[in-house]
Amino acid sequence: MVRKVASLVVLGVLASVLTASQIAARAGDASPATGSAPPLREVVGGDLAPEGRFPWMVRLSMGCGGALTAPRVVLTAGHCVSGSGEDDSIGVVAGVTNLKSTEAIEARSVSVIRADGFRGETYGDDWALIRLDRDIDLPLLELSHGGSDEKGPMTVLGWGQTSENALRQEKRLRYASVPVVADGDCAKAYDKVGVELVKEESICAGKRGVDTCQGDSGGPMVRKAGGRWVQVGIVSWGLGCARKGYPGVYTQVSTFRADIRAATRRLS
Repeated sequence: MVRKVASLVVLGVLASVLTASQIAARAGDASPATGSAPPLREVVGGDLAPEGRFPWMVRLSMGCGGALTAPRVVLTAGHCVSGSGEDDSIGVVAGVTNLKSTEAIEARSVSVIRADGFRGETYGDDWALIRLDRDIDLPLLELSHGGSDEKGPMTVLGWGQTSENALRQEKRLRYASVPVVADGDCAKAYDKVGVELVKEESICAGKRGVDTCQGDSGGPMVRKAGGRWVQVGIVSWGLGCARKGYPGVYTQVSTFRADIRAATRRLS
């Protein structure tokens, strides 16, 4: 159910209403928080991203995405990391849309700050920051203030799977446009499968045939406003990929903007 891999808690909740084949994931390897095989997500119904259009986008070695929020700091999902503290285990690829490109900029993690309240992707507080071992000289992605930034179509992107049943994630970055889904409608959809949406910390988006999928966890949902890109959401979780009636659920960046900025200053 995550866009990394579904946690044991989520799987347990859904087991009574869904078969195992219906529970889709979002990221890649086992979920650090639970040790279970996580739910994944790549961009379904998307297009190949042109070089240079999303320069702040990065790929993390555990199978998640992220965005540069400072020259030495990446913003990603809380469920993509194992916790806060020193951590040199995460590899980072930046500056390219093709992960096999010889032009790729590489770095490694030094430490991580995960939201204090994180208990699992469906419970909210699903964000984390990774400090790198070097500055990356690329444009940074601004954080949304909310309001008008959260209206209109959004852009989602990632290297995840291009369908719920795909056997692998992608090597080339894809992106797609998705509409925002009202909190009430999103909450009602997930109530049917026994999962409560944390509405004050989430923003939902997607439509049948267009969505993020396994492998897209932690990546940004963005909107271009006034000639600049702003990050509105972080890929968090959802049921399957691009299913009718089940939009993707994203961490609402504006809710945590002050906390993210304060933590970024500590890591910069």
